[in-house]
Amino acid sequence: MIHRKLLKVLRVPPGSKVDLDDFDPGLDIHPELRAIDKDDLKALASEKLRENVAELAEAQELLYASDTYSLLIVLQAMDAAGKDGTIKHVMSGVNPQACQVFAFKKPSDEELDHNFLWRYMRALPERGRIGIFNRSYYEDVLVVKVHPELLDRQKLPPGKRDKAFWEKRYDDINRFERHLVRNGTVILKFFLNVSKGEQKRRFLERLENPEKHWKFSAADLAERDHWDQYRRAFEDCFTATSTKWAPWHIIPADYKWAARALVSGVISRAIQDLDLRFPELTPERKKALAQARRKLAAE
Repeated sequence: MIHRKLLKVLRVPPGSKVDLDDFDPGLDIHPELRAIDKDDLKALASEKLRENVAELAEAQELLYASDTYSLLIVLQAMDAAGKDGTIKHVMSGVNPQACQVFAFKKPSDEELDHNFLWRYMRALPERGRIGIFNRSYYEDVLVVKVHPELLDRQKLPPGKRDKAFWEKRYDDINRFERHLVRNGTVILKFFLNVSKGEQKRRFLERLENPEKHWKFSAADLAERDHWDQYRRAFEDCFTATSTKWAPWHIIPADYKWAARALVSGVISRAIQDLDLRFPELTPERKKALAQARRKLAAE
């Protein structure tokens, strides 16, 4: 479980104006971390990840048994920030029957015939389950904002696509998330904050290693040309949509092992903070179990 002092560093305060220059993508995020040798910190992060994964497995069982809350994890990032690896490692101990992952790609014609939130509504986790959105409805205020020509495919009514337009989209998202939270969905939003230099290193690694060629896309390189526009879009998004009911967490992602430990810690704490208990059995149910026990013992 993550310490509350560190959690406060990662969480974007609601109503604050975000400048990503204030969030280090490396390890310089807290005085206590700066005082630890990098190798020692890596070993500590690996140990914490193991602990968090074990805690998350226990917490998930309670979440599933109580059947009251659901958990929605939203992952956003620039390309090569490590979203897939984070999901793989953080959720490694979770029962797959109670967890679902959706990676949203280019919307279909059917999806474009609905509002921009519709396809995500269909994928929301039911009570007792964990849902992970690998990219999400935030793409419609990120990639679509950087490439406004994509709005032409959304068949929207006539009107200006100005600042007020995007503010209304942020408002739609905030109201959508508030509705979910009021009805028992815990929302955890993570931005994996990778530096431009580290993204370049990871792209080159994919190009130089034949076993990673499948991971590289020319489209990723093309999007890198819009780095500054994406940074501004993310900053605007976090400023407008980090709320009391669904705050953003900006996770330093230049070191994958650090990012995984931090994300797992935030998730584990969020479920444990619900203070869940296994369902209390009724007297009738207890009596039925006792009868079943006696019957099996008599065989």
